[in-house]
Amino acid sequence: MNRMVSRLCACLVAFSLFAALCGGMVARAADGFDYNYTYTYDYWGDERQSPDAYRTSAMLSSVSLGLETPMRTPRGLTVSGNDIYIVDTGNNRILQVARDGENFTLTRVISEISGDITPNTLSAPQDVFVMADGTLFIADTNNNRILKADRNLNLLSVFTRPTDATFDQSMAFLPTKLVCDTTGRVFCLAQNVNRGLMKYEADGTFTGFIGASEVKYTWYELVWRLLSTKEQRAQQASFVPTEYNNIALDSEGFFFVTTQTFDSNELTSGAAKPVRRLNAIGTNILIENGTSHVIGDLQWARGDKNITNSGPSKFVDVTVLDNDIYSVMDKTHNRIFTYDKQGNLLWAFGGVGNMDGYFLNPVALEHQGYDLLVLDSQDCCVTVLTPTEYGKLVYKATEQYHAGEYAASADTWREVMKRNGNYDLAYIGIGRALLQQKQFKEACDYFAMARDSRNYSEAFRYYRSEWVEQNIGWIFGIVAVLLVVPMVIGHIRKIKWEVDNA
Repeated sequence: MNRMVSRLCACLVAFSLFAALCGGMVARAADGFDYNYTYTYDYWGDERQSPDAYRTSAMLSSVSLGLETPMRTPRGLTVSGNDIYIVDTGNNRILQVARDGENFTLTRVISEISGDITPNTLSAPQDVFVMADGTLFIADTNNNRILKADRNLNLLSVFTRPTDATFDQSMAFLPTKLVCDTTGRVFCLAQNVNRGLMKYEADGTFTGFIGASEVKYTWYELVWRLLSTKEQRAQQASFVPTEYNNIALDSEGFFFVTTQTFDSNELTSGAAKPVRRLNAIGTNILIENGTSHVIGDLQWARGDKNITNSGPSKFVDVTVLDNDIYSVMDKTHNRIFTYDKQGNLLWAFGGVGNMDGYFLNPVALEHQGYDLLVLDSQDCCVTVLTPTEYGKLVYKATEQYHAGEYAASADTWREVMKRNGNYDLAYIGIGRALLQQKQFKEACDYFAMARDSRNYSEAFRYYRSEWVEQNIGWIFGIVAVLLVVPMVIGHIRKIKWEVDNA
């Protein structure tokens, strides 16, 4: 018996080692690209491996772009049509790269602006925004200004430090990130400014702040504030709103912002809100109907083997696709987390390293169509990530549903399930499509398999109403029988009593 147990244990150990080796291998697909670890979370917040949604298709480095002076601490990344703009902060320049399919060509190096301006050269720029007509807005950080220039780099206007009383005049104006709406209004973030987004009209007039985060403090800090002097309160930096660290515009003109200023205990409760979607008056309207909040990694406190660096996710950038799906770049674990409009996690991938699909110090995230572009400040390169067939199917199913093509959406989600049977969103997607087709019972079944109580409740409510409507005839019949039979029996008993006592 002991010998049999020993052999059995040896077999189990050997099998475990084999499984571990197989699980740790990086698969090479038929297209020749290496596929890395991709995962999502189930209902309980446990990690579930997933087919890869993206692959590395190109690397834009100093060598591949033919730069005589290599990039140095690049900080910003912007896409406009087929053009990619890399803000090479350490070299005081912006690199414009044209894309033609899988070919990338350096077309222009922007280091100065023509016009009546001093200096006309850039100094440590950190961001650039390019409008459809080619107009450029440059966060010329160390020159304390935002430059507006036409496509030929002729100066149009300069946005400088506000003279408004709402801006501390003792502080230097150091713009770091910016976007521009279709009317030409500029919204920017500046170093050490924590009152929200700075807003400039198209003519350069500063008109205030929007989207200031709420002030947060502990009970101890509250008591100390009540007891402290005016001078002491002025020095309490904790009593100021949260500072945003990046900004992006979606297709509807709403602002997506990220912040790294929060207590880790606030993440699981949903109070942290490291990603926000702000409307024109600065109200957060981000939808979070998923099984967890939009916070990136859920297992940072568990010592998970796949987490290279400790601590919760801290986002450095966000980009929003035209289908309202958005991705955020996590600087703690160097991973990309992608969410749909409802706040459901589609997938997470990446990691710390210098292999394809891994990053050393990611600082910016953009998209070009479905492709994702990641700027690594330490590696001084841009990684171009292209969706796999699996990723394309998820995008297709989502877009078909929003277009009202419910039957087609359900069919596409079934194709997703063939590749990933543990993907809760596929079950939810099929259930939502069936719900729109008024197949309520079938929808309930799929929502139940995904443990989606919210959608299940809605589907069940419709199913119950439908069932009652379809069976109302015999329901009334049963009710009538239940009411009439006792009356008849009572009447018969009364007659019998009268007969017996006549």
